[in-house]
Amino acid sequence: MLGSRTRQEVVRVDTQDARPWLRGTPVCSALAQHRIAHVGVCAARAPYRIVRVKQSGAYFMGCFAGQGRILIDGRWQVCRAGTACLLPPGTLNAFHAVPGESWEFAWVRYRAEPELKPLVTVSSPVLAKFGAEPLRAAVLGLYAECSGEAQPSAVHHWTELIHGYVRRFASPWTMDERLSQLWEKVAGQLDHEWTLEELARMAHVSTEHLRRLCLHQLGRTPMRQVTFLRMRRAAELLSSTDEKIESITRAVGYQNPFVFSTTFKKWIGWRPSAHRSGNITRR
Repeated sequence: MLGSRTRQEVVRVDTQDARPWLRGTPVCSALAQHRIAHVGVCAARAPYRIVRVKQSGAYFMGCFAGQGRILIDGRWQVCRAGTACLLPPGTLNAFHAVPGESWEFAWVRYRAEPELKPLVTVSSPVLAKFGAEPLRAAVLGLYAECSGEAQPSAVHHWTELIHGYVRRFASPWTMDERLSQLWEKVAGQLDHEWTLEELARMAHVSTEHLRRLCLHQLGRTPMRQVTFLRMRRAAELLSSTDEKIESITRAVGYQNPFVFSTTFKKWIGWRPSAHRSGNITRR
């Protein structure tokens, strides 16, 4: 639900997506080289609401004015000017404009191509500080170019800038090496019963310092990051293997199938059995 007071400038990679809100928008085939489905700039006002039950590709949003509410990691959070979120594929997420406020942001939506290196890694932040004005300018520059002459050199310039800004957020050079190494180890041992104290010990910091580092660089607490990695891996196994759900439950660190199923539904949006069968009910 976009609403009559919401304004968008959108560029799409091709005309295959026939959804009404994309019809008539300029096309830029150069977006395909970075697996981008569409980009845009939005000034959203209530009753603007977007719900993605099973997002097929990664989604990036950078807010440069106002604020709105986003559903990520199974809970509602505020996305305001100077912050951005990066959402991995295969999860439930939603965006709601706040009544009485304008929410202005730029977005980049990626296509899912499992055989290629994923944009979202174990060290990618979910919600963190980000100056979105340069991304906004690049998207509007691409929009203007593709609405007019569409010179190849100019189109290439804008698309490279757009993807570069997203990659900068997804793989921040400021990421503490202790954190990146820690999450690589955790991702390889998801069946282990991790505790906050053990994580802090491995990172050679106090528990409170680890919590502050994770909140600043990832937008999650350490234990929520562990849960995120477990749920992401579980979703991958459910989609790509024939392993029994009970086996997957143990592989990602849960001994109680009910607890696993409840946690999976909270984070992903539906029960593990529905994720595997594709029989997903919108709620």
